[in-house]
Amino acid sequence: MSDDTPSEPSLIRLARAERGAPPEAQPLDLGQRVRELRRSRGWTLQEAAKQAGLARSTLSKIENGQMSPTYEALKKLAVGLGISVPQLFTPPREARISGRLALTRNGEGTAHPTATYEHEMLATSLTRKAMLPYRARVRARAFEEFDGWVRHDGEEFLYVLTGAIRFISEFYEPIEMRRGDSAYYDASMGHNVISISEEDATVLWVTAL
Repeated sequence: MSDDTPSEPSLIRLARAERGAPPEAQPLDLGQRVRELRRSRGWTLQEAAKQAGLARSTLSKIENGQMSPTYEALKKLAVGLGISVPQLFTPPREARISGRLALTRNGEGTAHPTATYEHEMLATSLTRKAMLPYRARVRARAFEEFDGWVRHDGEEFLYVLTGAIRFISEFYEPIEMRRGDSAYYDASMGHNVISISEEDATVLWVTAL
C-alpha cells in the first residue's frame, strides 16, 4: 500500500480529528437538570415529588436553587426518576436537538481506494459525527495482502451487502459471512476482511468514533 493512499485506520483518525476538541465543560445547574428530567417525563411537581418520596415544596426549592439537597434526598430523587445519582450530575451531550441530516445517493459517496479495500465514505457533508459510515468493495483475497492487522479505537459494525467474506481476527477462528450477515466487534482487536466469493464482496461498515 502506498504512503499517500489512506488506510482504514487513517480514515478513522481523520474523521475523529474533524470532530475537534470538546467544548470546555460548564458547571451543572442541578435545579435546572432536575426540572428538565421531570419535564421530559411529563410529570408535574406533585407527581415527581410523589415518585421520589419528597415534599412538593422540597422539590420546588431544589429546582429553583433555593436549597442544597442532602445525599438522602438525591438518592430519593434518582430512584424516583429511574436513574443513578451520578446521572443527576451528568448533562445530556447535546443541549438541543440539532436536526442534522445527510443524504448520500447511491454512487455519490467519496471514494478512497486502497490496496485491499475500495472505500466509499458516506455522509461526508456532516462534520463532528459520532459514527463513520462507509461502504467498501473488498479486493483482498488473502490475509498476506495486508500489512499486518487492522486495528483502531472504538467499536465497529459490519454488514455484508453482496458476495461472501471471511472475517479474520486475532482472538477468534475465521468466520465466513454472506449477504445479510453482520458482526459487531471491538475494533482494537486485530481484524481483516477478505472476499471468498467469485466477485468482490461489498460490505457496509459503521465505526463508532
